[in-house]
Amino acid sequence: MAWYRESLGLAVLLRVEDDRYALLAAGGSRLAILGRDEPAGTNARVTLCFEVTCLDTARSTLAAAGNLTAEPVANPEGFRELTVTDPDGNRLRLFAWTHHRPAERSDL
Repeated sequence: MAWYRESLGLAVLLRVEDDRYALLAAGGSRLAILGRDEPAGTNARVTLCFEVTCLDTARSTLAAAGNLTAEPVANPEGFRELTVTDPDGNRLRLFAWTHHRPAERSDL
């Protein structure tokens, strides 16, 4: 939980230490984190993705918190992205649009 708060700037909405549960605010979304006794191993099929306003600022914040990140990569769909791993080995992708943001769909 501390890594998500310090490295990504997510706000802690709820923390239940006895249950090892935390609910974090990620923009208009919520991210729940559950503590486990044994690591379950990483899953190459699962990546958490976060849209950020400025990818360079996000990268600087990650670096200041001691997280090494590669240079952002441009995607032909009009955004830049970088990948980082949390302390448990979970892969996260942060991205920011380079031009205009696509219109939000109401059917999702």
